[in-house]
Amino acid sequence: MAPQEFTRRLATVITYVDEIMQQEIRPLLAVDIIEQLHRQFAILSGGQGKDGAPIITFPEFVGFKHISHEDFLNVMTYLTSIPSISVADKADPPHRTRVSFLNSVEAASIGFIIVIDRRRDKWSSIKASLTRIAVAFPGNLQLIFILRPSCFIQRTFTDIGIKFYRDEFKMKVPIIMLNSISDLHGYIDKSQLTEDLGGTLEYRHSQWINHRTAIENFALALKTTAQMLQTFGACLATTELPRSVPSSEDLLMSHTRQRGQLQDKLKLLGKQGATLLSCIQEPATKSPSSKLNLNELENVATMERLLVQLDETEKAFCQFWSEHHLKLNQCLQLQHFEHNFCEVKLTLKNLLAEQAEFTDIGDSVMHVEQLLKEYKKLEGEGQEPLEKAQLLAVIGDQLIQSHHYAMDSIRPRCTELRHLCDDFINENKKKHEILEKSLELHRQLDKVSQWCDAGIYLLASQAVDKCQSREGVDIALNDIETFLDTAKEYQLPSPKEFYSEFELILTLDVKAKAQKVLQKLGDVQEIFHKRQMSLMKLAARQTRPVQPVAPHPESSPKWVSPKISQPSALAPHQKTSEEPYAEADLSSLGKEDDETKFEVKNEEILESSHDGENPEPEQLDSSKNLSPSRRIVCDLLETEETYIKEIKNIIDGYIIPMDFIWLKHLIPDVLQNNKDFLFGNIRELYEFHNRTFLKELEKCIENPELLARCFLKRKEDLQIYFKYHKNLPRARAIWQECQDCTYFGVCQRQLGHTLPLFKYLRGPSQRLIKYQMLLKDLLDFESPEDLEMDPRDLEGSSVKNGPKRTKESAFSAELQQALAMLEDLIKSCELAVDLAAVTGCPDDIGKLGKLLMHGSFNVWTIQKDRYKMKDLIRFKPSQRQIYLFERGIVFCKIRMEPSDQGLSPHYSFKKSIKLMTLSIRQLGRRSNRKFEIAHQNGLEKYILQMFMRMKRMADKSPPNGHKLN
Repeated sequence: MAPQEFTRRLATVITYVDEIMQQEIRPLLAVDIIEQLHRQFAILSGGQGKDGAPIITFPEFVGFKHISHEDFLNVMTYLTSIPSISVADKADPPHRTRVSFLNSVEAASIGFIIVIDRRRDKWSSIKASLTRIAVAFPGNLQLIFILRPSCFIQRTFTDIGIKFYRDEFKMKVPIIMLNSISDLHGYIDKSQLTEDLGGTLEYRHSQWINHRTAIENFALALKTTAQMLQTFGACLATTELPRSVPSSEDLLMSHTRQRGQLQDKLKLLGKQGATLLSCIQEPATKSPSSKLNLNELENVATMERLLVQLDETEKAFCQFWSEHHLKLNQCLQLQHFEHNFCEVKLTLKNLLAEQAEFTDIGDSVMHVEQLLKEYKKLEGEGQEPLEKAQLLAVIGDQLIQSHHYAMDSIRPRCTELRHLCDDFINENKKKHEILEKSLELHRQLDKVSQWCDAGIYLLASQAVDKCQSREGVDIALNDIETFLDTAKEYQLPSPKEFYSEFELILTLDVKAKAQKVLQKLGDVQEIFHKRQMSLMKLAARQTRPVQPVAPHPESSPKWVSPKISQPSALAPHQKTSEEPYAEADLSSLGKEDDETKFEVKNEEILESSHDGENPEPEQLDSSKNLSPSRRIVCDLLETEETYIKEIKNIIDGYIIPMDFIWLKHLIPDVLQNNKDFLFGNIRELYEFHNRTFLKELEKCIENPELLARCFLKRKEDLQIYFKYHKNLPRARAIWQECQDCTYFGVCQRQLGHTLPLFKYLRGPSQRLIKYQMLLKDLLDFESPEDLEMDPRDLEGSSVKNGPKRTKESAFSAELQQALAMLEDLIKSCELAVDLAAVTGCPDDIGKLGKLLMHGSFNVWTIQKDRYKMKDLIRFKPSQRQIYLFERGIVFCKIRMEPSDQGLSPHYSFKKSIKLMTLSIRQLGRRSNRKFEIAHQNGLEKYILQMFMRMKRMADKSPPNGHKLN
């Protein structure tokens, strides 16, 4: 319902109430003249003449002449303005009479009948009454009936007075003088007269006043409520819709509260009206034989009309509020939709921007796999916004289907959301296809490269002395043919097929790499062809024995990035008739770009800090010109590069060759099945350091103050060391079982390593310690200013010692934070190694907090009431390894098992106890190595005696005030 329609309906109700109450004619209410009405000098009994004219009766009233003109006028005005009813028929259900209302205008046109009862009064009273009526009666008169005084003298005076004063009264209506009530019955039916006039019409004046007062109060309340609703509706209609969600919620709450108050008033008014109506109808409901009199019928009809108006008002208000409430809710829904739309749109656009920036397709299998992980992470981050956007579009559709007033603005936003979602999904699919294609490309290139390396290794391993006989030549040719057959298993493509399949993703760098690998494939295939030809000629010629020629160990081919020795590596006296076969086959591969070659240093990773190297004089001079901080950063950067190269050697020299078919027979099953556990996440370490950490460290050369921030920024990334160390005990077990296998020896010789593999797998542990040492060295300088000053500037400065470093300096604070972070990481790695060595350790042991210290103890377990202290010497203690955590203590059984270094301890989990349930008491006055641990329930006690000093994991005392020395 429109506000204008609602206001119009309420105005109609107000007008209707005014009509019922005749407010436009009579502004008076019964309560205003209640005292005058109670005097009962004039009544409107409800009786009517034969033509329906209302009868106003003036009963006998002694003090009539003392009534003031104003009081008489007010009562007459009130009585003549009350609408009366005319009886139509009695065909309705019992106790109901069909009536029709006569308003004051209709009654005035018919005229009122006045009955003046002065049977016990005097002529003077009749004269006063007629004078008052003639002067102050507000309505039209039809007839005036006067019951003359019963006293003969007064009756005579009355007859004479009427004749004499008739003209003075100026009455235009007939005045009928009656001697008795029987004469009156000849003019008016008894049913229309009250009992005091000999009629049967029931009339109780006090009840009539009470009903009139209640009805008028109810009508006035209805009118007031309608006016309040009118005002409320106008306020709602003029209120502008807010533009923010909080404002809309506040407005909706305020309007709902006001609506509730008005609704309560309407319900209360309805209850009051129903109660008043039942009170008026009470006589007829109590006695089936009784009927309502005309006044009561008039009041019932009035109340029914008022209740109908109340019901229509309530319905109109409910309809108007329903539409207004719907509009406010739709406004709130729209603002929520707009707010969520802006958020989701911004998030999706940012994700699309990140997608657009994600253009790298990788330059190796490992790089592409890392890119796929990163893109999967980006896709995961976009999943929630994507679901929100899709849900928001569905909500928008629902708003449109519910005929929202702003559907024209919602529809394009839903379309935009779906386009953004489709763009994100399609771009995800496209990126995945590209990266998967790139991964397939690099895997094929790696397969080709591995096949070529394997071929080179095979050619280099064919000793010439074994080809002196026909049998040796046949074996060599058979090996070559067998190897060439593996090309089918590797599905080596032709250059044309390769470019046709991957043409769309070939960048300049990838294309150059592909060309190089395919060229290498062609070269190797050509070498094999030449070798086959040479071997066939050799077998056919049966020449003199050939001096054996083998590749020099230092220039032996490497299967990852082969570097073939030049012909000059052979001694002059070793050249034979088969020299062309050795030279032509192998020297052609020496033409590869230097970027595909590397030399593996014959150094151990534990000695990679270059402490034992003797730098050249030029290097020493250049290092002197650097500030102390830059020297430290340069040292860090140099060792970082060596560290990365050593990890790369492990990956290329040990991990990748495990997939070579020709080396499968050298790898035992236990190693093949557990290779991932042997090397752990060393690839992850390489990717992090090579692609991320090294680049950030390079930025610290010119700005050493960024070094601490570099470590702090990568705090979460460095947790990969915890994962590595957690796997280290298992890797050690696998190594101890497989260390003597031929495969490791072959790989070690190919790399030129002097130490076995596991020594190099300890490199990450040593690297963390190296970081710690370098940060300590950097922190040992006196101030950040000294770190950046050139030594030559210090010599010429008047403040050679420089300002002292303050603890409050941001530089020192960051260094201390970085150092503390590294120390915590080292401790957590040690904890990971220690706990990984404990078999049967529960998964939730991390809930006990940080490891504070651990050590070996003799432990006596005492059950309550079972042993006395003096009996402890009678039984042997158990040896236990004990770990003290922040919130608990762990007991582990010690067992000695053989290893390379003799017997070594191994631990198995026995039990854990929370510290909050224990009490600790030192035993012995002079010894702090023996103490008692008792459970609070008193059922168990443990006597602990240390036989190996506990190793502290942190410089802090045990929690809860317990001190263990």
